[in-house]
Amino acid sequence: MTDDQTAKPPTTRVTYRLARARDAADQAEVFYHAVMQGAATRYTLGQRRAWASALPREASAWSARQALYTTLVAHCDGRCVGFLELDVPDGRVETLYVWPSLNGRGIGTTLLIHAERWLLEQGVSRIQIEASLTLYERLLRRGWDNLGEQWVERGGEPLQRFRLQKRLNAVET
Repeated sequence: MTDDQTAKPPTTRVTYRLARARDAADQAEVFYHAVMQGAATRYTLGQRRAWASALPREASAWSARQALYTTLVAHCDGRCVGFLELDVPDGRVETLYVWPSLNGRGIGTTLLIHAERWLLEQGVSRIQIEASLTLYERLLRRGWDNLGEQWVERGGEPLQRFRLQKRLNAVET
């Protein structure tokens, strides 16, 4: 290698697909770390512990959820690094989580784009989500409408979130 050439780290490629049973253990870890680390600036430690304990940190629980929801995953280097659970009949995003160190790289946005396309293909004209404080402002900037603040309780802790909605429009390509 000459002085003008420098070694560049390989570009990591993220792919998107439907979840598989083997993604469930990674989903559990993504959820836990997204809540405990990713939401640290918006929620107290007590709130995050209560939130994280609301869903088991076990692959079997997340595998069972895959049967309930259309689950889209972001996959990188053999691991699920983000996921979105979609309740298609209700046009609602049930969950959206990304590994904390990958926040801000468009993974959540791309999962939402795939979910919007999926819903449009099913004849659904709007998408809804109950967004945490972590996600709320990002969605407002992307054209989602605020339908109001909500407070939910998890393990005795109050958690603030917002109901948001977005109209879906088919775009010809």
